[in-house]
Amino acid sequence: MSVEIYEHPPESWDEFVDGHPESKIYQLSKWNELIRHTFQHSIKYLVLKNNSDLKAVLPLTEFNSILFGRFSISLPFINYGGILMHDEGADNDEMWNHLRMYREDGNFDFIELRMDRPIKTKLPVKKHKVTFLLTLPDNPEDLLNSFKAKVRNQIRRPLKEAMYTKSGNAELLDDFYRIFSINMRDLGTPALPKIFFRNIMETFPNKTSIICVYSKDHKPVASSFLTKYKTVCEIPWASSLRKYNRFSPNMLLYWESFKNAIESGCQQFDMGRCSLDSGSYRFKRQWDAEEKPLFWYYVLPDSGELPELNPSNPKYNLLIKTWQKLPVVITNLLSPLIIKNIP
Repeated sequence: MSVEIYEHPPESWDEFVDGHPESKIYQLSKWNELIRHTFQHSIKYLVLKNNSDLKAVLPLTEFNSILFGRFSISLPFINYGGILMHDEGADNDEMWNHLRMYREDGNFDFIELRMDRPIKTKLPVKKHKVTFLLTLPDNPEDLLNSFKAKVRNQIRRPLKEAMYTKSGNAELLDDFYRIFSINMRDLGTPALPKIFFRNIMETFPNKTSIICVYSKDHKPVASSFLTKYKTVCEIPWASSLRKYNRFSPNMLLYWESFKNAIESGCQQFDMGRCSLDSGSYRFKRQWDAEEKPLFWYYVLPDSGELPELNPSNPKYNLLIKTWQKLPVVITNLLSPLIIKNIP
């Protein structure tokens, strides 16, 4: 067994990823090169080999920030990443030992692997996030009828206010981003740049789509960005404008997102990560989907503590409150400079 590190995707990388039952679109080389191109981060491709046969692959994105430190993530800006192994029940000591050396040699504060399943390792792990997986029938009406009466009524609520939806691609990007950037400002968090979403749609034109909900006066009020890979549709980004919350546009948004996934031939809908007992958690739980824990593993120094690069960290309270008071035009200018260093 040997571990090799590449600056660019080695031969058979995508073949291994596509053939692995637990793989995500984010582990494909095109996604990682997209991150390199958009944010100018260094990307590393780690492979575990037995002679010439690939046994495991791990994409890593390196960060080097004066404010947040030096670290490596698999994978940043999205819900999932981590290692794909031919035999996940094996110890794979060679890979774990090499990751420890990789952290030391690179002088990283930590390495973070965002997994959607447990793996056999002694690495410290966080279990603070979950996702919800909804099994999709062949017919949207069957799905609608499976929901509780209260949920069905909430889906119909915005329609009574003459709200309507559109489904599309890049032509809806401006509307999506307007809602997304306002929502992120309100949360006190820098927004990912619009060029990131444009690059995703240009790189994966047949695997992405946007759903928008509009008010009766034709203003975009809620929107989702969907990715599709194999038989799973995921909603990694969804937002709505708070002033319209009383009309429940988010309910219509998710329903139209489910329909879009079914019409695309998907068999499962991944609602994306959320924190336990948060408002987002309660919203997703009402759809009667399967709750699934997530596992974030860390390679740390011997005396290292688990990192807390998230809005719930008290030391960021003042920054968050200040950000929430800024005009959106200002936060949109500043966000790309900041968010590139926050995974």
